Amino acid sequence: MNATTNESALIRRVPALSAVLAIAAAACMISLTACNTVEGAGRDIEAAGDSIGDAASDAKD
Repeated sequence: MNATTNESALIRRVPALSAVLAIAAAACMISLTACNTVEGAGRDIEAAGDSIGDAASDAKD
């Protein structure tokens, strides 16, 4: 392959990579907005863990 072929292949891949990165960024933003903030996500995860712990304690008793 020569330099022109390599440049041509790279130019064709850039839009596809940009689209993948845009979709990934949108997915991250959507998941974070569901909890409003990263702190809110931490509280949600902690609450879920507490609920699982409580259920395990109740099952044990």
